Amino acid sequence: MSKLSVIIPCYNEESVIAESYKRTKSVLDTLSCDTEIIYVNDGSSDGTYRLLNEISAGDKQVKVLHFSRNFGHQPAVSAGIHHCDADWAIVMDADLQDPPEVIPEILDFREKNQANVVYCVRKSREKESLFKRISAKCFYRLINRVSEVKFPLDTGDFRLIDRKIMDQFCRMREHGKYIRGLVSWMGFTQVPYYYERKARFAGETKYPLMKMVKFASTALLYFSKKPLQLAMGLGFLAVIVGIILAIWFTLGKIYGFSNAETGWTSIMTVVVFFGGVQLLTIGVLGQYLGVLFDEIKDRPEYIIDKKTGF
Repeated sequence: MSKLSVIIPCYNEESVIAESYKRTKSVLDTLSCDTEIIYVNDGSSDGTYRLLNEISAGDKQVKVLHFSRNFGHQPAVSAGIHHCDADWAIVMDADLQDPPEVIPEILDFREKNQANVVYCVRKSREKESLFKRISAKCFYRLINRVSEVKFPLDTGDFRLIDRKIMDQFCRMREHGKYIRGLVSWMGFTQVPYYYERKARFAGETKYPLMKMVKFASTALLYFSKKPLQLAMGLGFLAVIVGIILAIWFTLGKIYGFSNAETGWTSIMTVVVFFGGVQLLTIGVLGQYLGVLFDEIKDRPEYIIDKKTGF
């Protein structure tokens, strides 16, 4: 019999974890295949640790991975996939913005399309701020414009992946993972499933502005060389501007239509322009070198403190 795993990363979700488990479990009980839930506790500092252990102790179909500290959402998803032995896995958040009630429809949709991946596309984002909606739309469209891989728009990590995708994912060694990008990069048969994204059941978002910016920069640095190309283009432009100015001042000195000695404003403009281009170029190179430095260290993506139910 086939097996389905639901992978749920958790970070300080004490206020929602009981309801999340209740609703997810009630849906899985209606399915004809074997099922399990893999919770990944991403170093929570509230009562999430205790609640997950209690749930696992009362349900043999629940497994829990406890991180030694907070490593982040993407490492938590990676850990769930690495420890999954099922035929299919559904990745979803614990806050119930991704409603577990659509799981049977996603499974039927996968069967109908014989897909390796069913990625869930948000038709709407209930009770999210205007800034969050606009910034999300801008990000997905920007990353598609500059990336070497085309990503589906308005999607998160809520998706179904099959064993083939999981096996290939486990081969990927980079640490700064942008998982939805990696899944798109793999290819195979991937189809969209449209759903209504709900508001959080309780608690606060775990992706404030700075984490969103860091997440977006990871996606950009790992899937696009356009910033490097832009830096090179600016350097080339600066050289052209410098040559034109040099010719202009030289001819002006010869034919008398330019007074270079009194051109303080022109000199300062050129200095500021070239200095800005150099700093920008060095900054872009520094970001890529930082990514390379993190990868060379080859530290583990996460550290597991305890496993429950495995």
